[in-house]
Amino acid sequence: MSVLKLSQIWIYPIKSLGGISLPAAKVMSKGLQYDRRWMLVDKDGKFMTQRIFPTMALFTLTIDNAQLRINHHEHSIMLSLNHAVSSKPQHVQIWNDFVSAIEVDPAHSDWFSERLGIACRLVYFPEENTRPVDPEYAVNYEQVSLADAYPFLIIGQGSMDALNSRLSVPLPINRFRPNLVFSGGLPHEEDSWKDFTIGSARFVGVKPCARCAVTTINQDTGEKGDEPLRTLSSYRKHDGKIYFGQNLVTVGVSEVSVGDDISLQNA
Repeated sequence: MSVLKLSQIWIYPIKSLGGISLPAAKVMSKGLQYDRRWMLVDKDGKFMTQRIFPTMALFTLTIDNAQLRINHHEHSIMLSLNHAVSSKPQHVQIWNDFVSAIEVDPAHSDWFSERLGIACRLVYFPEENTRPVDPEYAVNYEQVSLADAYPFLIIGQGSMDALNSRLSVPLPINRFRPNLVFSGGLPHEEDSWKDFTIGSARFVGVKPCARCAVTTINQDTGEKGDEPLRTLSSYRKHDGKIYFGQNLVTVGVSEVSVGDDISLQNA
Protein backbone atom coordinates (compact mmCIF):
# COMPACT_ATOMS: atom_id res chain seq x y z
CA MET A 1 0.00 0.00 0.00
CA SER A 2 1.48 3.35 -1.03
CA VAL A 3 2.06 6.15 1.45
CA LEU A 4 -0.60 8.85 1.43
CA LYS A 5 0.66 12.41 1.79
CA LEU A 6 -0.89 15.86 1.52
CA SER A 7 0.63 17.38 -1.63
CA GLN A 8 -1.30 20.65 -2.15
CA ILE A 9 -3.37 23.10 -0.10
CA TRP A 10 -5.67 25.62 -1.77
CA ILE A 11 -7.94 28.40 -0.56
CA TYR A 12 -10.33 30.60 -2.54
CA PRO A 13 -10.88 33.66 -0.33
CA ILE A 14 -13.45 35.27 -2.66
CA LYS A 15 -15.93 32.73 -3.94
CA SER A 16 -15.49 31.87 -7.65
CA LEU A 17 -12.33 33.95 -8.06
CA GLY A 18 -8.80 32.56 -8.35
CA GLY A 19 -7.28 30.25 -5.77
CA ILE A 20 -4.14 30.58 -3.65
CA SER A 21 -1.72 27.68 -3.08
CA LEU A 22 -0.38 27.55 0.48
CA PRO A 23 2.33 25.52 2.25
CA ALA A 24 0.18 25.29 5.39
CA ALA A 25 -3.26 26.39 6.56
CA LYS A 26 -5.31 26.58 9.71
CA VAL A 27 -8.21 24.14 9.75
CA MET A 28 -11.35 25.83 11.07
CA SER A 29 -14.85 24.47 11.47
CA LYS A 30 -16.24 26.37 8.45
CA GLY A 31 -13.26 25.54 6.21
CA LEU A 32 -9.61 26.48 5.87
CA GLN A 33 -8.82 29.92 7.26
CA TYR A 34 -9.81 32.67 4.78
CA ASP A 35 -11.40 30.17 2.39
CA ARG A 36 -14.55 31.60 0.79
CA ARG A 37 -15.21 34.15 3.52
CA TRP A 38 -16.01 36.78 0.84
CA MET A 39 -18.18 36.71 -2.27
CA LEU A 40 -19.65 38.92 -4.95
CA VAL A 41 -23.42 39.41 -5.08
CA ASP A 42 -25.53 41.07 -7.75
CA LYS A 43 -27.96 43.98 -7.24
CA ASP A 44 -30.53 41.55 -5.80
CA GLY A 45 -28.08 40.11 -3.29
CA LYS A 46 -27.68 36.80 -5.12
CA PHE A 47 -24.26 35.19 -5.22
CA MET A 48 -22.22 35.43 -8.41
CA THR A 49 -20.39 32.45 -9.82
CA GLN A 50 -18.25 31.39 -12.76
CA ARG A 51 -21.19 29.27 -13.88
CA ILE A 52 -22.85 32.49 -15.05
CA PHE A 53 -19.86 34.84 -15.22
CA PRO A 54 -16.90 32.73 -16.40
CA THR A 55 -14.56 35.74 -16.58
CA MET A 56 -14.56 35.79 -12.78
CA ALA A 57 -11.75 33.27 -13.22
CA LEU A 58 -9.50 36.09 -14.47
CA PHE A 59 -9.23 37.66 -11.02
CA THR A 60 -6.12 36.25 -9.38
CA LEU A 61 -5.34 36.54 -5.69
CA THR A 62 -2.23 36.59 -3.53
CA ILE A 63 -1.63 37.10 0.17
CA ASP A 64 0.80 39.82 1.23
CA ASN A 65 1.21 39.90 5.02
CA ALA A 66 -2.31 40.51 6.36
CA GLN A 67 -3.55 41.82 3.01
CA LEU A 68 -5.24 40.11 0.11
CA ARG A 69 -4.15 41.47 -3.26
CA ILE A 70 -6.75 41.04 -6.00
CA ASN A 71 -5.37 41.35 -9.54
CA HIS A 72 -7.28 41.80 -12.78
CA HIS A 73 -5.08 42.35 -15.83
CA GLU A 74 -2.99 45.42 -15.00
CA HIS A 75 -5.26 46.55 -12.15
CA SER A 76 -5.17 45.53 -8.51
CA ILE A 77 -6.83 46.34 -5.20
CA MET A 78 -5.97 45.42 -1.61
CA LEU A 79 -8.31 43.88 0.97
CA SER A 80 -7.57 43.36 4.65
CA LEU A 81 -7.80 39.74 5.75
CA ASN A 82 -8.72 40.98 9.22
CA HIS A 83 -11.92 42.62 8.11
CA ALA A 84 -13.41 45.14 10.51
CA VAL A 85 -17.20 45.30 10.60
CA SER A 86 -18.08 48.82 9.51
CA SER A 87 -21.51 48.55 7.90
CA LYS A 88 -24.89 47.04 8.64
CA PRO A 89 -25.47 43.35 7.91
CA GLN A 90 -27.54 42.54 4.85
CA HIS A 91 -29.26 39.39 3.69
CA VAL A 92 -27.69 37.71 0.68
CA GLN A 93 -28.46 34.49 -1.15
CA ILE A 94 -26.16 31.58 -1.85
CA TRP A 95 -27.99 28.73 -3.54
CA ASN A 96 -31.09 28.17 -1.38
CA ASP A 97 -29.53 29.69 1.72
CA PHE A 98 -30.13 33.25 2.87
CA VAL A 99 -27.35 34.44 5.14
CA SER A 100 -26.25 37.64 6.83
CA ALA A 101 -23.18 39.31 5.31
CA ILE A 102 -21.52 42.73 5.35
CA GLU A 103 -20.47 44.87 2.40
CA VAL A 104 -16.71 45.34 2.62
CA ASP A 105 -16.54 48.83 1.15
CA PRO A 106 -18.46 50.59 -1.65
CA ALA A 107 -15.12 51.37 -3.31
CA HIS A 108 -14.32 47.66 -3.57
CA SER A 109 -17.80 46.97 -4.93
CA ASP A 110 -17.37 49.69 -7.57
CA TRP A 111 -13.97 48.26 -8.55
CA PHE A 112 -15.48 44.82 -9.24
CA SER A 113 -18.56 46.30 -10.93
CA GLU A 114 -16.39 48.20 -13.38
CA ARG A 115 -14.32 45.16 -14.32
CA LEU A 116 -17.20 42.71 -14.58
CA GLY A 117 -19.53 45.14 -16.33
CA ILE A 118 -22.36 44.44 -13.89
CA ALA A 119 -23.43 46.13 -10.69
CA CYS A 120 -22.22 43.99 -7.82
CA ARG A 121 -21.10 44.17 -4.20
CA LEU A 122 -18.26 42.48 -2.37
CA VAL A 123 -19.56 41.06 0.91
CA TYR A 124 -17.89 39.41 3.89
CA PHE A 125 -19.22 36.47 5.91
CA PRO A 126 -18.12 36.86 9.56
CA GLU A 127 -16.83 33.74 11.27
CA GLU A 128 -19.55 33.81 13.92
CA ASN A 129 -22.38 33.83 11.36
CA THR A 130 -24.27 30.61 10.84
CA ARG A 131 -24.82 28.49 7.74
CA PRO A 132 -25.42 24.80 8.52
CA VAL A 133 -24.38 22.05 6.13
CA ASP A 134 -27.09 19.73 4.86
CA PRO A 135 -28.27 17.94 8.03
CA GLU A 136 -28.52 14.68 6.08
CA TYR A 137 -24.72 14.63 5.83
CA ALA A 138 -23.71 16.51 8.97
CA VAL A 139 -21.71 14.66 11.61
CA ASN A 140 -22.10 17.12 14.48
CA TYR A 141 -24.20 20.05 13.21
CA GLU A 142 -21.30 21.45 11.15
CA GLN A 143 -21.31 24.90 9.60
CA VAL A 144 -19.88 26.06 6.27
CA SER A 145 -18.71 29.44 5.02
CA LEU A 146 -19.57 30.50 1.44
CA ALA A 147 -18.44 27.30 -0.26
CA ASP A 148 -21.21 25.64 -2.25
CA ALA A 149 -22.19 23.17 0.45
CA TYR A 150 -19.36 21.74 2.58
CA PRO A 151 -16.28 23.14 4.34
CA PHE A 152 -13.60 21.07 2.55
CA LEU A 153 -12.98 19.22 -0.70
CA ILE A 154 -10.24 16.63 -1.14
CA ILE A 155 -9.03 15.08 -4.41
CA GLY A 156 -6.34 12.47 -5.01
CA GLN A 157 -3.64 13.18 -7.56
CA GLY A 158 -4.24 9.62 -8.74
CA SER A 159 -7.83 10.57 -9.61
CA MET A 160 -6.59 13.53 -11.64
CA ASP A 161 -3.96 11.43 -13.37
CA ALA A 162 -6.58 8.81 -14.29
CA LEU A 163 -8.78 11.49 -15.82
CA ASN A 164 -5.90 13.07 -17.74
CA SER A 165 -4.95 9.67 -19.17
CA ARG A 166 -8.34 9.71 -20.93
CA LEU A 167 -8.09 13.28 -22.23
CA SER A 168 -6.38 14.38 -25.44
CA VAL A 169 -5.24 17.55 -23.64
CA PRO A 170 -4.44 17.10 -19.92
CA LEU A 171 -6.08 19.57 -17.54
CA PRO A 172 -4.77 21.14 -14.33
CA ILE A 173 -6.39 20.25 -11.03
CA ASN A 174 -7.52 23.86 -10.57
CA ARG A 175 -10.52 23.01 -12.77
CA PHE A 176 -11.92 21.21 -9.71
CA ARG A 177 -11.07 23.85 -7.08
CA PRO A 178 -9.99 21.46 -4.31
CA ASN A 179 -8.85 22.52 -0.86
CA LEU A 180 -6.69 19.45 -0.28
CA VAL A 181 -4.81 17.27 -2.77
CA PHE A 182 -2.96 14.11 -1.83
CA SER A 183 -0.42 11.82 -3.45
CA GLY A 184 -0.37 8.03 -3.25
CA GLY A 185 -3.24 5.60 -3.27
CA LEU A 186 -5.56 4.48 -6.03
CA PRO A 187 -7.65 6.67 -8.34
CA HIS A 188 -10.84 7.79 -6.61
CA GLU A 189 -10.10 5.96 -3.39
CA GLU A 190 -11.11 9.16 -1.56
CA ASP A 191 -14.71 8.26 -2.48
CA SER A 192 -14.72 5.72 0.34
CA TRP A 193 -12.82 7.69 2.97
CA LYS A 194 -14.78 8.26 6.16
CA ASP A 195 -12.68 8.90 9.27
CA PHE A 196 -9.07 9.95 8.63
CA THR A 197 -6.35 12.32 9.74
CA ILE A 198 -4.00 14.63 7.88
CA GLY A 199 -1.15 15.24 10.28
CA SER A 200 -2.97 16.00 13.53
CA ALA A 201 -6.16 17.24 11.85
CA ARG A 202 -9.12 14.86 11.81
CA PHE A 203 -11.60 14.86 8.94
CA VAL A 204 -14.75 12.94 8.07
CA GLY A 205 -15.75 12.23 4.49
CA VAL A 206 -19.47 12.93 4.14
CA LYS A 207 -20.40 12.95 0.46
CA PRO A 208 -18.79 12.60 -2.98
CA CYS A 209 -18.75 15.94 -4.80
CA ALA A 210 -21.14 16.36 -7.74
CA ARG A 211 -19.45 18.47 -10.42
CA CYS A 212 -20.81 21.37 -12.46
CA ALA A 213 -19.90 23.47 -15.49
CA VAL A 214 -17.20 25.39 -13.59
CA THR A 215 -14.89 22.44 -14.32
CA THR A 216 -15.19 23.24 -18.04
CA ILE A 217 -13.88 26.81 -17.61
CA ASN A 218 -10.21 27.47 -18.36
CA GLN A 219 -9.02 29.25 -15.22
CA ASP A 220 -6.37 31.16 -17.19
CA THR A 221 -8.60 32.47 -20.00
CA GLY A 222 -12.18 32.29 -18.70
CA GLU A 223 -13.21 30.28 -21.78
CA LYS A 224 -15.68 27.40 -21.59
CA GLY A 225 -15.28 24.01 -23.23
CA ASP A 226 -16.74 20.49 -23.06
CA GLU A 227 -14.08 18.85 -20.94
CA PRO A 228 -13.68 17.34 -18.45
CA LEU A 229 -17.40 16.70 -17.98
CA ARG A 230 -17.77 14.94 -21.33
CA THR A 231 -15.10 12.39 -20.47
CA LEU A 232 -16.05 12.09 -16.80
CA SER A 233 -19.64 11.30 -17.79
CA SER A 234 -18.39 8.10 -19.41
CA TYR A 235 -17.10 6.61 -16.15
CA ARG A 236 -17.99 8.83 -13.18
CA LYS A 237 -21.71 9.39 -13.69
CA HIS A 238 -24.20 8.00 -11.18
CA ASP A 239 -27.88 8.83 -10.76
CA GLY A 240 -27.61 11.62 -13.31
CA LYS A 241 -24.67 13.38 -11.62
CA ILE A 242 -20.93 13.38 -12.27
CA TYR A 243 -18.75 12.89 -9.20
CA PHE A 244 -15.13 13.82 -8.63
CA GLY A 245 -13.59 14.34 -5.19
CA GLN A 246 -14.96 13.99 -1.67
CA ASN A 247 -16.61 16.59 0.56
CA LEU A 248 -15.37 16.75 4.15
CA VAL A 249 -16.09 18.18 7.55
CA THR A 250 -13.55 18.46 10.34
CA VAL A 251 -13.51 17.45 13.98
CA GLY A 252 -11.83 20.24 15.94
CA VAL A 253 -9.54 23.11 14.96
CA SER A 254 -6.02 22.24 13.85
CA GLU A 255 -3.53 22.89 11.05
CA VAL A 256 -2.36 21.04 7.94
CA SER A 257 0.90 21.35 6.03
CA VAL A 258 2.07 20.09 2.67
CA GLY A 259 3.91 16.83 3.29
CA ASP A 260 1.67 15.72 6.18
CA ASP A 261 0.99 12.01 6.36
CA ILE A 262 -2.59 10.86 5.86
CA SER A 263 -3.86 8.02 8.03
CA LEU A 264 -7.13 6.24 7.36
CA GLN A 265 -9.05 5.10 10.45
CA ASN A 266 -12.05 3.82 8.57
CA ALA A 267 -12.28 3.63 4.80
